[in-house]
Amino acid sequence: MNFKIAVIPGDGIGVDVINQAVKALDKIGEVYGHTFEYHHRLVGGCSIDECGVPITDETVEICRTCDAILFGAAGGPKWDHLPAEMRPEKGLARLRREFNLFANLRPSKIYEDLKEKSPLKNRVIEKGVDMMLIRDLTGGIYFNEKGTRTGKYGEEAFDVECYSKFEVERVAKKAFEIAMTRKKHVTSVDKFNALYSGKLWRDTVTEVAKDYPEVTLEHMLVDKAAMDIACMPSHFDVILTTSIFGDILSDEAGVTTGSIGMLPSAAMNDKGFGLFEPIHGTAPDIAGKGIANPLASMAAVGMLLEYGLGLTEEARAMDRAINKVLHDGYRTGDIFLEGNTRVTTEEMGALTVERITK
Repeated sequence: MNFKIAVIPGDGIGVDVINQAVKALDKIGEVYGHTFEYHHRLVGGCSIDECGVPITDETVEICRTCDAILFGAAGGPKWDHLPAEMRPEKGLARLRREFNLFANLRPSKIYEDLKEKSPLKNRVIEKGVDMMLIRDLTGGIYFNEKGTRTGKYGEEAFDVECYSKFEVERVAKKAFEIAMTRKKHVTSVDKFNALYSGKLWRDTVTEVAKDYPEVTLEHMLVDKAAMDIACMPSHFDVILTTSIFGDILSDEAGVTTGSIGMLPSAAMNDKGFGLFEPIHGTAPDIAGKGIANPLASMAAVGMLLEYGLGLTEEARAMDRAINKVLHDGYRTGDIFLEGNTRVTTEEMGALTVERITK
């Protein structure tokens, strides 16, 4: 099969790691008989330097012709002086807006050979950690009415947490669809006992669940979910929640793995189109030094294959390769322990690619 992929390394170590991710896609194509046509574009600070804006209209239109977007990272202190509307991150924000990427997928799993890097106790992680947190990405408190005013005690600031039934339905459907490919269990996280928006969230998710009778649905308050992610993460399969709760819980879930250098992410719409990226950011202090961990970007390739292109077998091959390279003891600095073999970004990429087989 032939696929068109928009490749956007962005800034900082985004360039370093996406180079390795593309090599992984090439090997997947070689092994499984696919052709990947790449469209390399600038977004973020590099686009500001080259084009004067965080993203160009041309880049948006080229992405529109592609089957998926492979993204690195955007931003850095070099551009911190710019006004908010011109910051590098606005390029990524526009991509999310243009393609209605309302569902954020954040997997969190502990690889067997990285258990020692997890901050969780052995008795906790020995039961396994393999969660998929799905949060709304375009609604809620971050995107609704906000401002300042004078109140009873003087100056006030406010941000409105508001959800429509439609917004909840669409992200809930995505969560249930993904749960059907996993262990068929969804934990919907809200604060229905204190928030009107939480009650709407819970009621709507309950309605959507009726269309997925094979999936077990449980509701959980956000404070209980925060405790259980830390104390009994093996309980969770798919976690569904709001933008602000998901922002916090996904980082908590992610830290259980021991390194953000291992964590991929996806932002998707209801048509199956998505943007796939590592979550580690630009890390400009180590950019170009050959020490960044490319495995999160390669795991993002796995998500692109599975959720973006529907290539489940190929995604599993990518995951197997990551597991194999870790089992063979190769490590970049962020996941290095005594007894491992320390390797560079490029070496880790090449060693992982070598292990991609059917």
